[in-house]
Amino acid sequence: MSDYLAASQRLVFGSHSREIESKQIASLQTLSGTGALHLGFLFLQRFLPDQPSKRVFVSTPPYANHLPILRHLSLPTGFYPYYDAQSKSLDVEGLLSWINTATEGCVILLQAGGHNPTGIDPSPVQWKKIAEAMKTRHQIPFFDSAYQGFATGDLDNDAYAIRLFVQQGFDVVMVAQSYAKNMGLYGERAGCLHVVASDSNHAERISSQLRSLQRVEISTPPAYSARLVTLILQEHTLFVQWQKDLQTMSSRIHKMRHRLRYLLEDKATPARWSHITEQKGMFCFSGLQPDQVKLLRERFHIYTTPDGRFSIAGLNEGNVAYVADAIKSVLLLGSKL
Repeated sequence: MSDYLAASQRLVFGSHSREIESKQIASLQTLSGTGALHLGFLFLQRFLPDQPSKRVFVSTPPYANHLPILRHLSLPTGFYPYYDAQSKSLDVEGLLSWINTATEGCVILLQAGGHNPTGIDPSPVQWKKIAEAMKTRHQIPFFDSAYQGFATGDLDNDAYAIRLFVQQGFDVVMVAQSYAKNMGLYGERAGCLHVVASDSNHAERISSQLRSLQRVEISTPPAYSARLVTLILQEHTLFVQWQKDLQTMSSRIHKMRHRLRYLLEDKATPARWSHITEQKGMFCFSGLQPDQVKLLRERFHIYTTPDGRFSIAGLNEGNVAYVADAIKSVLLLGSKL
């Protein structure tokens, strides 16, 4: 499926990528983003030298499935500061300070956009500082790109961080790419693992090892999903329609964020709610505490994860007012935020 890999590379790295032209990118079709993460972690587990730098760090808090995949492969793990619960924003100073003292050569798992669960992404200026700090420490960036096109509604904007890190000239940049959300191909399991190497010779060696690792696990990924993706990415009319659809979905999510915030503030709901519209992507990290989440579930049948994350995509004009009323009620019934 060379057309699929080529089209996927262009989507992530840009149609004018120097690394694509110079064949510096090893790419392999995977079972969606989870398969890409697993294969990438397996590659690191197999080929990183056994030394203190052989450790993968995830954000605090992490996406729910990152740690289970890493632990399944017995890879040493750790956490880096990301979310400031007090301000409900990015702890950029804590993150940069941590990078500057973290082990040289370690792997840092980053989310390219629409951070799950917090919905908080670094700004372009913050991404540049993060990239510069990691480059100085010779650390390996591994991007989880699960929501390209959803965070801002723009495919190129949502690939900004990945392209920035590649341009910085890291020895290795890894990317787990998924089409589950942005194309709705959950059941079809369409994804890619990309490894940007220092030159084409290293890229070919990496590609060979990735194929060998995947061969003994799943043999080959499904062709049907790859054909669907390739058709959409290569056929101009379909690609333009897909971009419009992404913008429509992203705009609706954006609208629901603003509507929920407006209703909460209009109802004089306790606490500050600006973080709802400052976050991006499909999810809202509400700040609700476990006891409040329990009340929300038991009294109002509104379901969130225990840490208070809920899907903005599940809101609509018919239920957003009910959700706002319920949140206000649990805050008044239980402990305050």
